[in-house]
Amino acid sequence: MKDDFSSALRLNIGGKKFWTTIDTVTQREPDSMLAAMFSGRHTLSQDPHKGYVFVDRDGTHFRHILNWLRDGVVPTLEEAEYSELLREAEYYQLLGLIDGIQDVLNKRKEEDELRTELTRTDIIKCIQSERVRFRGVNLSGIDLSKLDLSYVDFSYACLKNVFFSRANLQCAKFRDVDAEGSIFHNANLRECEFTSANLRGALLAGACLQSANLQDACLVYCSFCGADLRSAHLQNADLTNANLEGANLEGANLKGAKLINANLKGANLQRAYLRHVNLRDTDLEGARLDGANLLGAIR
Repeated sequence: MKDDFSSALRLNIGGKKFWTTIDTVTQREPDSMLAAMFSGRHTLSQDPHKGYVFVDRDGTHFRHILNWLRDGVVPTLEEAEYSELLREAEYYQLLGLIDGIQDVLNKRKEEDELRTELTRTDIIKCIQSERVRFRGVNLSGIDLSKLDLSYVDFSYACLKNVFFSRANLQCAKFRDVDAEGSIFHNANLRECEFTSANLRGALLAGACLQSANLQDACLVYCSFCGADLRSAHLQNADLTNANLEGANLEGANLKGAKLINANLKGANLQRAYLRHVNLRDTDLEGARLDGANLLGAIR
């Protein structure tokens, strides 16, 4: 590659093609992976005929990456899209964009807290007085991390961007909730009911979901990395683009589940029910399938 920092640059990001300049990818975020790639210190793999540099990442949000590098403006997106863009910003080590996204999310959280019907303090008082039914309540954006919310009924509630990290939610009910973008990191969700819930873009990494009921739930772009989903009910759940790397799905029922572009690398699927499930676009590298019911599965 020529040592010309204003020359045109052609990128192929997971099959999507972009044109930019070396100045753009190196100046605003000089310590990023992109800046390092095109600093002139590295040999890059180029298409010999068309000159595109290939990067093996999803190109869906790369235009936002480029616009940030050009203008320094964080795009206006839906909550789930911010989660996806944040993942890409972290990969490319764009610290300024990461901070910008966090600022936007924090501002939205503050606005949601102003609109919410109850505060964290209100909920703690309800728990203490054993009035623990929040059916249909708007709790968007509030911090409920580390609380004991076992057996609480949140059915039909609006739980967008709620922080449930490390909370005890055993046997809680989340039927038909809208919990898009919520954080359940390392939470205890054993035997919870999430039937028909919207959990798009939610973070459930490290969570215990043993015997949880997630039938018909929207789990698109959810992260279940390292989660315990033993004997979980995932019939007809939409796990498109979900990340289940290293998750334990031993004995889980995935009848009718959508697993398009799902990441199941290193997952434990022993004795899981995968009968007639379409696994053609599912990444099963290193997954354990001993005793799994794969009759009629499409691979």
